[in-house]
Amino acid sequence: MRLDKYLKVTRLIKRRTVANEVCDNARVTVNGRPAKASYQVKAGDIIAMTFGTRTLRVRVLLTEEPPRKEPAPMYEELGGADDGGAPSA
Repeated sequence: MRLDKYLKVTRLIKRRTVANEVCDNARVTVNGRPAKASYQVKAGDIIAMTFGTRTLRVRVLLTEEPPRKEPAPMYEELGGADDGGAPSA
């Protein structure tokens, strides 16, 4: 699944066009490297997004949309770079 679509489907970013813009402005990294919106997300990838002074880090668990009847988490939130890398509660 493309990175921009993944960000929208997981609701990390509200709209796919906004996800495209964020990727184009190099505010999203995958595994420590700046990523384009067309990057193919894989399970195990670590996505970091910068919003102002806050950095959100997530680990990809699923790349396919789960059925609406049986929702499953698609990502696991990790500690951001701004909070010392500690897991959030």
